[in-house]
Amino acid sequence: MYTNAIEMVEVSPRDGLQNEKVMVSTADKLALIRRALAAGVRRIEVASFVNPRAVPQMADAEAVCAGLPQRGDVTFIGLVMNARGADRALATGRIDQLGAVSVATDTFAMANQGQTSDGSIEAATRIINMARTAGRLGQVTIAAAFGCPFEGEVADDRVAAMAEALAAAAPVEIALADTIGVANPHHVSRLVGRVREMIAPIPVRVHFHNTRGTGLANVWAAIEAGARTIDASIGGLGGCPFAPGAAGNVATEDVVYMLERAGVDTRLDLSGLFSANHWLAEVMGRQLPGMAARAPAFPKQLQEG
Repeated sequence: MYTNAIEMVEVSPRDGLQNEKVMVSTADKLALIRRALAAGVRRIEVASFVNPRAVPQMADAEAVCAGLPQRGDVTFIGLVMNARGADRALATGRIDQLGAVSVATDTFAMANQGQTSDGSIEAATRIINMARTAGRLGQVTIAAAFGCPFEGEVADDRVAAMAEALAAAAPVEIALADTIGVANPHHVSRLVGRVREMIAPIPVRVHFHNTRGTGLANVWAAIEAGARTIDASIGGLGGCPFAPGAAGNVATEDVVYMLERAGVDTRLDLSGLFSANHWLAEVMGRQLPGMAARAPAFPKQLQEG
């Protein structure tokens, strides 16, 4: 292990909900955000500024931003795909960080954003520059970095070349996303290590889906390879409307349980996350995929808050 502390980014209000058929009210999204903050979250992806016809769950992005608490110690992130989305996010006055997306393959990039993979790099560069001009921060995620739902295997060389091109725009970080949950720890270690060395001192963030049950192992491998920030979603909700078979994110409470038990500080309160999981399960009308919140408390003194 290279560190005894990891930063967590909570993505449940955006990635966690965007593919859900149950329409979640603005009030409940804000309640989810408040519960995450109460559990210690200090970076949170609150909405996606995309076409509401494509992602109806995100149609209330501006309303969510209007209801965000005034917190100087929290970074509110808005996901944007293009300049129009960036304009919308910046216009709210509440988004601290624009999250751009570049896609590693042309087929997925066309499905996700209506442009080529190279076009998505150009769009992300523009978004990062727009954030900087507005006095905000810009970061970027390379989607399908470990595999594509349409084209299959993605070459490490392609992801590394994308990371190098995106680093030229000076984002605050570059994330590698396993959008459809096909990564394995060996692949994660290899690719995270290569990209980390290439883009230093820009840090690497990782975003894993647990589609095939390898999510936690991949988190561990990424940290050992030098990643310092982990995306996760309360309850393990998540999915992409444009990526067939993309199941949920790694569950925040599962990641926190694993890391804290291993002596890695996440600065998050596990009992608060369990409480948020159980509340969100009631909102969604079903048990959520995350595992730690289903299990008996361990150690026994750990009780739900």
